[in-house]
Amino acid sequence: MTRRRGKSCVVLMRQACSQRLRNAVYHWSRVAVQGDAACTARYQALRKLGHSHGRALRTVGDRLLEVACAMMRSRSLYDPQRTKRELQAA
Repeated sequence: MTRRRGKSCVVLMRQACSQRLRNAVYHWSRVAVQGDAACTARYQALRKLGHSHGRALRTVGDRLLEVACAMMRSRSLYDPQRTKRELQAA
């Protein structure tokens, strides 16, 4: 969250969220970076761009949440090879 007043600019962490969900997504993304090749590649690319460890993990976590929401909408199971097959078919 960014607050600007005059010449000053302060960036603060948002507090109005579920702390348990925040912790769960943090640990989910941390473990995914350790065990999933796609998440590891994404994390390393973000770190090379100069992002902090936390920012890179939040980006990985955002992607994992996107996938989870898409799976719930389509009522499908997780398939890590799905993206590769779709790219090869196109």
